[in-house]
Amino acid sequence: MSGNGTPSLLAEGIHVRFGGLRAIDGVDLELAEDSILGLIGPNGAGKTTMLNVLSGFQSPTAGRVRLGSSDITRWAVHRRARNGLARTFQGTRLFGSLTVRENVEGAGLGLKLSPRAARIETTQMLTDMNLLEHADVRAASLPYGGERRVAIARALVGRPRFLLLDEPAAGLNEIESDQLLESLKALQTRIGCGLLIIEHDMNLIMRLCRSIQVLDYGKTLAVGTPREVQQNPEVVRAYLGDPAESDASRQ
Repeated sequence: MSGNGTPSLLAEGIHVRFGGLRAIDGVDLELAEDSILGLIGPNGAGKTTMLNVLSGFQSPTAGRVRLGSSDITRWAVHRRARNGLARTFQGTRLFGSLTVRENVEGAGLGLKLSPRAARIETTQMLTDMNLLEHADVRAASLPYGGERRVAIARALVGRPRFLLLDEPAAGLNEIESDQLLESLKALQTRIGCGLLIIEHDMNLIMRLCRSIQVLDYGKTLAVGTPREVQQNPEVVRAYLGDPAESDASRQ
């Protein structure tokens, strides 16, 4: 539970090792159901690995994950999804030969929604993501920004309590990024799900997120409001000040 009693997704003391590599090294993370948390850091910091642990695609070497009062550390991916934990991926993973509607509706059916409920929720999510006019278009024919929005609509069709987004603005132009920002703000308000966002678009992160957690070399470097993170000397040195220089130092 979060400090105000709101149900939360909680990771405690997470470690992930791949052989001798410590991908995650003792990270704690909390996402309340009414919050928007940005997870940022240089390439190789452990962000996607952390998302994989939360969503069940990677088992931690040590530590635990809780969803509300339930310990879900060993739960399978589908069980987490059916209990309100959804995610997107860096790749959209759409079924290109199916229509936009079929992609989203199929996800609803996979979550055990009835055919009628899946149709209703699909129409609502396509409306929310400004996709309804493309509902009967093959997914493969969409521009990249449209594919991104379909992937989010598909993750939202089951009305999750928590949605984890892995670089949702990657490849989007400035206009598309602004549209995504407004859609996510509206969705979080209407549905009330907690959002965790990995993103390199700092403009989107700073405008959307209420709090930000910074990872570096698998450890938490800082947690705070966007303003606090922007002014943190260690964060500026590791990431915000000159990301290119930071990445070069890892070669």
